[in-house]
Amino acid sequence: MLVCATNSYAAAYPALITKLQDAFDSIQKWLLALATPAAGVSIATGAFMKKFSFGDDEKIRTGKKLIRTALFSYIFIILLNLILTTISNLLS
Repeated sequence: MLVCATNSYAAAYPALITKLQDAFDSIQKWLLALATPAAGVSIATGAFMKKFSFGDDEKIRTGKKLIRTALFSYIFIILLNLILTTISNLLS
């Protein structure tokens, strides 16, 4: 009976799976940490493009599109993180 319990414990969490989970968690934290400043820079760039367009309609449209795209991308990243965290909590 003791041998069976030892074998099932060893097969429950292989070292490779644990390392991969830790690596994916680390990558997820880095991507989330980099997403905020990247979105901020994109929004600021779009705002400066709109501000200093001097009446050029193409630059105004480009600035608006850059701001809108940055906001949608950042919201998508935050929601994806929320969904993955919720699924992870439900599974454990």
